[in-house]
Amino acid sequence: MKETVTVIGAGSWGTALAIVLADNGRSVRLWGRNREQIEAINKEHRNERYLPGVDLPNLIYGTTDLEEALSETETVVLVTPTKSMREVLGKIKNHLKHPVTFVHASKGIEPGTFKRISEMIEEEIPSEWIRAVVVLSGPSHAEEVSRRQPTTVTAASVDVRAAKRIQDLFINQNFRVYTNDDVIGVEIGGALKNIIALGAGISDGLGYGDNAKAALMTRGLAEITRLGVQMGAHPLTFTGLAGMGDLIVTCTSTHSRNWRAGHMLGQGHTLEQTLDAIGMVVEGVRTTKAAYFLAKEQKVSMPITEMLYKVLFEAKDPKSAVDELMGRNKRSEYNDLTEMLSEKIKSGDSPF
Repeated sequence: MKETVTVIGAGSWGTALAIVLADNGRSVRLWGRNREQIEAINKEHRNERYLPGVDLPNLIYGTTDLEEALSETETVVLVTPTKSMREVLGKIKNHLKHPVTFVHASKGIEPGTFKRISEMIEEEIPSEWIRAVVVLSGPSHAEEVSRRQPTTVTAASVDVRAAKRIQDLFINQNFRVYTNDDVIGVEIGGALKNIIALGAGISDGLGYGDNAKAALMTRGLAEITRLGVQMGAHPLTFTGLAGMGDLIVTCTSTHSRNWRAGHMLGQGHTLEQTLDAIGMVVEGVRTTKAAYFLAKEQKVSMPITEMLYKVLFEAKDPKSAVDELMGRNKRSEYNDLTEMLSEKIKSGDSPF
């Protein structure tokens, strides 16, 4: 009997992951809110708004009925925007009949609470209904995954057996999955790279070259690592797929909504104009606000994030923001992170 997997969220990424699962012989129930979209998935085997020109396998069945989507499933894959995550989880818990493994493939931090998505799941779903929580993250544009182009990601969980089960569920010739036990690092890397991608887009929109973008990505990764290590992540996670890998793909591709949004901002469009033009959720905008205040709370230096916050929410001119970053006081490249790691080692809280 085919294993049934539920995918919550019928956007581009949710649909792409449904394709991977169906290619692996899994029966997929793909839940979405839009009845017309779901009918097209079932009748035409297409999701034209999000993945134009891509044929969907027959093993994918769309539904707007959450109870139907969740019946007879052992695994729930969450692919909804961070903004609506608690609302969706609140509805899911009313339809669960037995414990399930939650896999989330969304990337963001909740403003105000600074919660990661795994923490939101554990807060909203009663513990007796959670078998395990696994994070699926890495450099993975939905457009490429849906066309079976080579992609590699990480499945992270504190439950190693659960991470390996999800690895087995998704892995195939086109979609390679590694495992990791650093949930904090994988979630922080996946969320914060969207901020730096906004900056990369702004840099390109301003007409700056490869030198500027390479510097932005490198120093951006340093910021992400500083905050992640402060929150308990392993520093080496940020050199891997959920850190450097995801950062590279999101900062350098026109597939990236965050890069496209930044590019429009760099060309002089307002944030409102930009979001209207993109027409889909740009997670980096909300995450910038969360990371800006989280960095202040954690007393972690994040100058790129700070400048992007001012561009997005205080109408700071993007070129002026770049000028301020370039004019900062002289410093050593590694001081902040090495000092942080030294303090953790001295205190017995070593990440190694």
